Amino acid sequence: MTASKSSRARNARIGAQAAARNAAKGGTTVKTGSAARSGSATGSGGATGSGGAAARGGAAASGGATGNGGAGRNSGPGTATRDRNGRDQVRTGAARNGAAARTPRAAEVTDEVAERGPAPWLQITTLVLALAGLGVSIYLTIAHFTESSLAGCSESGLVNCTKVTTSPESYVFGIPVAVLGLAFFVFAVAIMSPWAWQSARREIHLARLASMVVGIGFVLYLIYAELFTIGSICLYCTSVHAITFVLFVLTAFAAAAWGLKPGVPWKLIPSRQSD
Repeated sequence: MTASKSSRARNARIGAQAAARNAAKGGTTVKTGSAARSGSATGSGGATGSGGAAARGGAAASGGATGNGGAGRNSGPGTATRDRNGRDQVRTGAARNGAAARTPRAAEVTDEVAERGPAPWLQITTLVLALAGLGVSIYLTIAHFTESSLAGCSESGLVNCTKVTTSPESYVFGIPVAVLGLAFFVFAVAIMSPWAWQSARREIHLARLASMVVGIGFVLYLIYAELFTIGSICLYCTSVHAITFVLFVLTAFAAAAWGLKPGVPWKLIPSRQSD
């Protein structure tokens, strides 16, 4: 009986020791699972190798895997944020590079605009006026040499074209004023043409300005002669004077606004731009 009690006591101690060992192994497995949750691959291996507490070890391993997944989830937003920041930096750099690439072109365009001369409207206007003056001068020259009366102009009173065109003041250095006017407007048509305005030769622009100064000076002399010497005016002569004055003003304005730079190119028929 005593032997049975001793045997039972010994078995109880052995069972208690086995339980203690199992409990120790279970704690190791839980700790290993915690290591797995911390992201340790070795801990996961330890969880697999936990002998007696296979279920608990498996649970720990699953916990480790869960921990790893949690770590993956935790690192996901940070990684995505870094990726977004990286993409934003790339876009910002590309935008800066694009702006830097466009800046020289914008400066080039600005310089090109600044280097342009008179606008097309001024070139066209001066050419039309020069052609009108040439037409009147041709008519006055023909009337002078044919000694015919000018159409629409009276021969008495303040407006008397015949008196003006046949007066001694209608000659300068023995040359008829009508011929001088014809020569002036032939030159004006050439110098006011688009090719002359757009020429890069500085002397052409100087010649245009100088010719207008000479022309307006001669016009002032003729107006003085008509009003104070002859005592009559000629409507055709006055129209030529007005055209010369406007050409002088436009030419002086072009020189003051744009200097002696070549004019902006223009075409009668604009080119079609393909879509």
